[in-house]
Amino acid sequence: MEKQVVIGTIIAPHGVRGDIRILPQTDHPEQFLELSSLLLEDGRSLQITSARFHKRMVLMKCRGVETMDDAELLRGKKVLINSEDLPQLGEGEYYVADLLGLPVFDTAGTQLGTLKDVLSTGSNDVYVIAVPEGKDILVPALKKHVKEINITDRKIVVELPEWTDAP
Repeated sequence: MEKQVVIGTIIAPHGVRGDIRILPQTDHPEQFLELSSLLLEDGRSLQITSARFHKRMVLMKCRGVETMDDAELLRGKKVLINSEDLPQLGEGEYYVADLLGLPVFDTAGTQLGTLKDVLSTGSNDVYVIAVPEGKDILVPALKKHVKEINITDRKIVVELPEWTDAP
């Protein structure tokens, strides 16, 4: 089975004709306008008949979702995309799904733990490093702290901020 990535969540119905409101969870929300079908976390695929943006949400009409009650049944469902259909990234850009689970090392080569999560704070992302038998370490995803990301060798190298109480 292909690797799939969450790109949004169905938040609520929109109006009485079965439109659904989707909160994009991607840096490329325009990809919603290029989809021909919605792939849901439960394995269903809904054919899209129209899509548009309204404020920060995507409004979609899908075949077979004709009423507000039909749309209500989709509330909270995650919208997925096959990883091969994701937009190409530029040099030094990575999808969070490709980073999660990678071992994280300090600049001396000591493994600190594994990347558990990436928090989006608005100004910059923050990497959450799960430490075995310890408290998670938070590292700002800035060049001064993240020295190397190597997907091929499966590792991330960081220089911990001085305020971090890591081992």
